[in-house]
Amino acid sequence: MAVRERPGRPGGAAPRGLSDRDINGMFYIAEMYGLPIDLLATVLGGSVPQAWAAVIRWRRLGYAESGRRGPGPAWVWLTRAGLAACGLRYAAQPPALPRLAHTRAVATVRLALEATAGYQQADAFWRTERRLRARSAGRPGLRQHLPDGEVHWPADAAVPWSGECWAIETELTRKPVPRTTAIIRELLTRTSDYGGPAAEVRVPGRPVRHARVLYVCSPAVRPTVLRARAALGPAAARVEVRDLPARAALEVPR
Repeated sequence: MAVRERPGRPGGAAPRGLSDRDINGMFYIAEMYGLPIDLLATVLGGSVPQAWAAVIRWRRLGYAESGRRGPGPAWVWLTRAGLAACGLRYAAQPPALPRLAHTRAVATVRLALEATAGYQQADAFWRTERRLRARSAGRPGLRQHLPDGEVHWPADAAVPWSGECWAIETELTRKPVPRTTAIIRELLTRTSDYGGPAAEVRVPGRPVRHARVLYVCSPAVRPTVLRARAALGPAAARVEVRDLPARAALEVPR
């Protein structure tokens, strides 16, 4: 299975006033819609105070904004100038309030997977839902479910699943079993990249896009996902169910 479009920060020297570490952190924020400060500290490889120091510098340069968006730590997101510095054309807006819990959960799943030895040794990469949505924009008449991310494993990676593309689903709240089953089946049967012609989404005889679906969910959702997986028949072997990382939940202020 061919690996397509490896996302990455823009080439060339970093804009004035920014280091490579700054650009990498800002790029991560942009691709995830925004990040709470504690997760940004993990991305930057430092402490929360060090992350705040970076955010203050970005704010002074006009590249970022930060503030309380709900329970838990403050959030950071990029301005139009910050997105431009990263070579991105996303809309400059704070992370949506109704999706804060989901956005944080997806970010913790991504960080947990990126921290594994296999991921790092394989030089795998995560393709975000925001990037998939941008590719799919303006496709009339095409209704499709976008995964919360894709993990691409290079074809020359020293892992048994080299060359594969995985769909990542992060779920905090229960959906009806038939709906969950339909989502997983849609991911397992897709044959084309996102943003392509509708006629190529499912073509009989073509290789499927997602060799595996990794479903990461809360304890409340797990029974529903397991029932949905069981309804898939032989295809259930390509669905892996995992628990959410411990840091996934929004912190409720004391």
